[in-house]
Amino acid sequence: MSTTSPLFTAKQLEANPPEGRWELVKGELKEMSPAGGAHGWIVGNLTVVVGGYIRQKKLGRIFGAETGFLIEQNPDTVRAPDFAFVSSAATTRPHHGFISGAPDLAAEVISPNDTSTVVSAKSEQWLRAGCKVVWLIDPARETAAVCTLEDGAYVMRSVEVLSDANLLPGFELPVNELFQQ
Repeated sequence: MSTTSPLFTAKQLEANPPEGRWELVKGELKEMSPAGGAHGWIVGNLTVVVGGYIRQKKLGRIFGAETGFLIEQNPDTVRAPDFAFVSSAATTRPHHGFISGAPDLAAEVISPNDTSTVVSAKSEQWLRAGCKVVWLIDPARETAAVCTLEDGAYVMRSVEVLSDANLLPGFELPVNELFQQ
C-alpha cells in the first residue's frame, strides 16, 4: 500500500504558506534553503547593475529573489528565480499574489549543492513556460550560461558577456564584473 501526499495548489500556498522558503513543483512543496553569502552578493549585483539599467531605460519591471511566478497549473508550479525581468509590453501593476506566467528573463545563481541535472531541468521549465531567456550564474566557477529554446530544443551557451539585444537593447555586462567588488 503506497501513501502519497495531497497535491498543493498555488492558492493554498499563498493563503497559508509554511514557515521558510518554498517553491511548488507540480503540486509538491519543495523547501529552499537560505542563500549563502556568495549567492546573495551575486543576486545583489544583478539587481543593482541589470535592474538599474532596466529602470533607467524604462524597459519594464524587475523582481527580487522571493517573487513567485505561477508557471504551470493543474498541478500547479510556482517558481521563484533569483532575479526576474518582465518587459513593459507584458507588465501590469503587480498585485499581492503570485505573478501569473513566466518572466521574460529569469536569472538563477547556482548554489553549491545544485546538480547540473536539476539546474538544466529548472531552466528548461522556465523556458517552456514562456520565459525568453534564462541566465545561469555559477559563483564557484565564476562563469555564466545563457539558455534559450531554439526550434523547440533547449540550448545552453557559456558566455563572457551577459546581454540580450531584444530584451535589453544596448546592455552588456562582462561576466567577470559580477564577481568583482
